[in-house]
Amino acid sequence: MSDKKLWSGRFNEPTDAFVEAFTASVEFDQRLYRYDIQGSIAHATMLARQGILSDAERDAIVSGLERIRERIEAGGFDWSVALEDVHMNVESALTDLIGDAGKKLHTGRSRNDQVATDIRLWLRDEIDLLRDGLRQVQQALLETAEREADTILPGFTHLQTAQPITFGHHMMAWFEMLERDRERLADCRRRLNVMPLGAAALAGTTYPIDRHYTAELLGFDRPAENSLDAVSDRDFAIEFSAAAALVMMHLSRMSEELIIWSSAQFGFIELSDSFCTGSSIMPQKKNPDVPELIRGKSGRVFGHLFSLLTLMKGQPLAYNKDNQEDKEPLFDTVDNLKGSLKIFAAMIPAIRCRPQAMREAAMKGFATATDLADYLVRKGIPFRDAHEIVGRAVALGVERGCDLSDLSLEELRAFSPAIDEDVFRVLTLEGSVAARDHIGGTAPKQVRAAIERARRRLADD
Repeated sequence: MSDKKLWSGRFNEPTDAFVEAFTASVEFDQRLYRYDIQGSIAHATMLARQGILSDAERDAIVSGLERIRERIEAGGFDWSVALEDVHMNVESALTDLIGDAGKKLHTGRSRNDQVATDIRLWLRDEIDLLRDGLRQVQQALLETAEREADTILPGFTHLQTAQPITFGHHMMAWFEMLERDRERLADCRRRLNVMPLGAAALAGTTYPIDRHYTAELLGFDRPAENSLDAVSDRDFAIEFSAAAALVMMHLSRMSEELIIWSSAQFGFIELSDSFCTGSSIMPQKKNPDVPELIRGKSGRVFGHLFSLLTLMKGQPLAYNKDNQEDKEPLFDTVDNLKGSLKIFAAMIPAIRCRPQAMREAAMKGFATATDLADYLVRKGIPFRDAHEIVGRAVALGVERGCDLSDLSLEELRAFSPAIDEDVFRVLTLEGSVAARDHIGGTAPKQVRAAIERARRRLADD
């Protein structure tokens, strides 16, 4: 394959070797080869339909591109830094393979609209894979929620014991976070599915091309309306990175809870050995390294979002070489997000709950205090007064070192004569969670109903 640059006609001196290496992108953009070839086949097909290429030229181009794709996938393609990028490498190989017909492929297009099209085609497929990855994590959460629908643990606000909840209810909170992520990615995919090809360098082309036909061949909803915007727009990459950052933020929050829950201080769960490592010096350690690493990778993905925003903020229309820097953060974001989702889909079902430890923790911190206040309200006491009464009862419990349910009826009645023997039904953990029997509540009955609704949502999408 010749290393002669396909744009060298205007230049009298060769490119400096360091500049050549510095400006080349082929080392990372070669992963777009499949989409570059897909776009080129569609472009050649359209050119022939419009009479710009002959049918024989189109057939030679399509056949040559398919052979190049096979060579790349077999590992027999020599990528050249001198040819700068994936586009020039493929086109040069095509010309070597089929001769002058290969030189006609670039008619009516530029690398500017070509790369913008390639990235959209690639990211569209990756979004589909990521949404499937999210679905797999969600399915794992549903299975765990169903298994642990009756398991009680303390719910927290400010990381202080608040009210009893069920582990299944907590898993369903994670499910809802990821459901919003799946919706965001679907929305992002809709906006990116617009075709830049045919915008050429920035102003369109003088050839009688049919952009609607090319868009149809490539599965785009429509061609981009404005040629300047088509080649310079990277909003879709930034929007995707923002959606990816939200996914990683959610995975990081989930990781944080797994890390806390698996600690000796909490002991609510045990993570599978498959997702933990040991210490080189402390033989007793079982470190939750996998969720810790995912928590750390969230910062990496956040950084890529800011990198892309910074990349674009000062660019005048239309295309600028700066945009070569869009790919590595985008590629790395996708790779880390896919890996994190794959880990979570396997890690969630392997969680082993420790119900007794959860129950003991829920018995501390006066988790049923709100239930006692609600009980008093049902007895006709205004809520603010009930709040004050329960606060005094809690103070006694703190002084005695016991829970509200451990106080005697006489002790409780000292705070309000409205308290009767039925009070102990609301002070139990089971009574507390069962009382939240409405949509969105933590009652086991409601958790199971939420699981069924969630399964239908996944099936309908």
